[in-house]
Amino acid sequence: MARIWIHFLWGLGAICAGHGVFMDRLASKKLCADEECVYTISLARAQEDYNAPDCRFINVKKGQQIYVYSKLVQENEAGEFWAGSVYGENQDEMGIVGYFPSNLVKEQRVYQEATKEVPTTVNISFYSKWDFW
Repeated sequence: MARIWIHFLWGLGAICAGHGVFMDRLASKKLCADEECVYTISLARAQEDYNAPDCRFINVKKGQQIYVYSKLVQENEAGEFWAGSVYGENQDEMGIVGYFPSNLVKEQRVYQEATKEVPTTVNISFYSKWDFW
C-alpha cells in the first residue's frame, strides 16, 4: 500500500510540474493514522458523482467505495478534502489515489482514528551509497 502512495506522489508531481500549472495548496496540514499516511483510516461510499477538476483529484461515481488515507485540515473558507483511492471493476486492479470533497461521501467503516497531524509538504531526498560528500 505504501508503494501505491509513493507512486501516486511521484506521478502527481510529474504530471503537475510537466504541465507548468501552478496550483494553490489545499491545506498545510493533514490528519492521518500514522506519520507516513499509508494506513487506511476508513472505508467510505460516494453519495454522488464527482468529476475531478485537476490532476490532484479523483473522479468518483455514486456508490463507489473509497479507501481514505488522510483528511486535510480545513483552512479559512476552503472546502474539506480527503485523500483516498478508488478501484476499478476488478478488485485486483491498482487503485487510483487523489483528493475528493469529504461532503460527497459517507464513512461506512472506521479502521483507525486519524490522530497524527502532519504537514502536507513532501520532502524527498535521494541517497546513494556512492555519494561520499
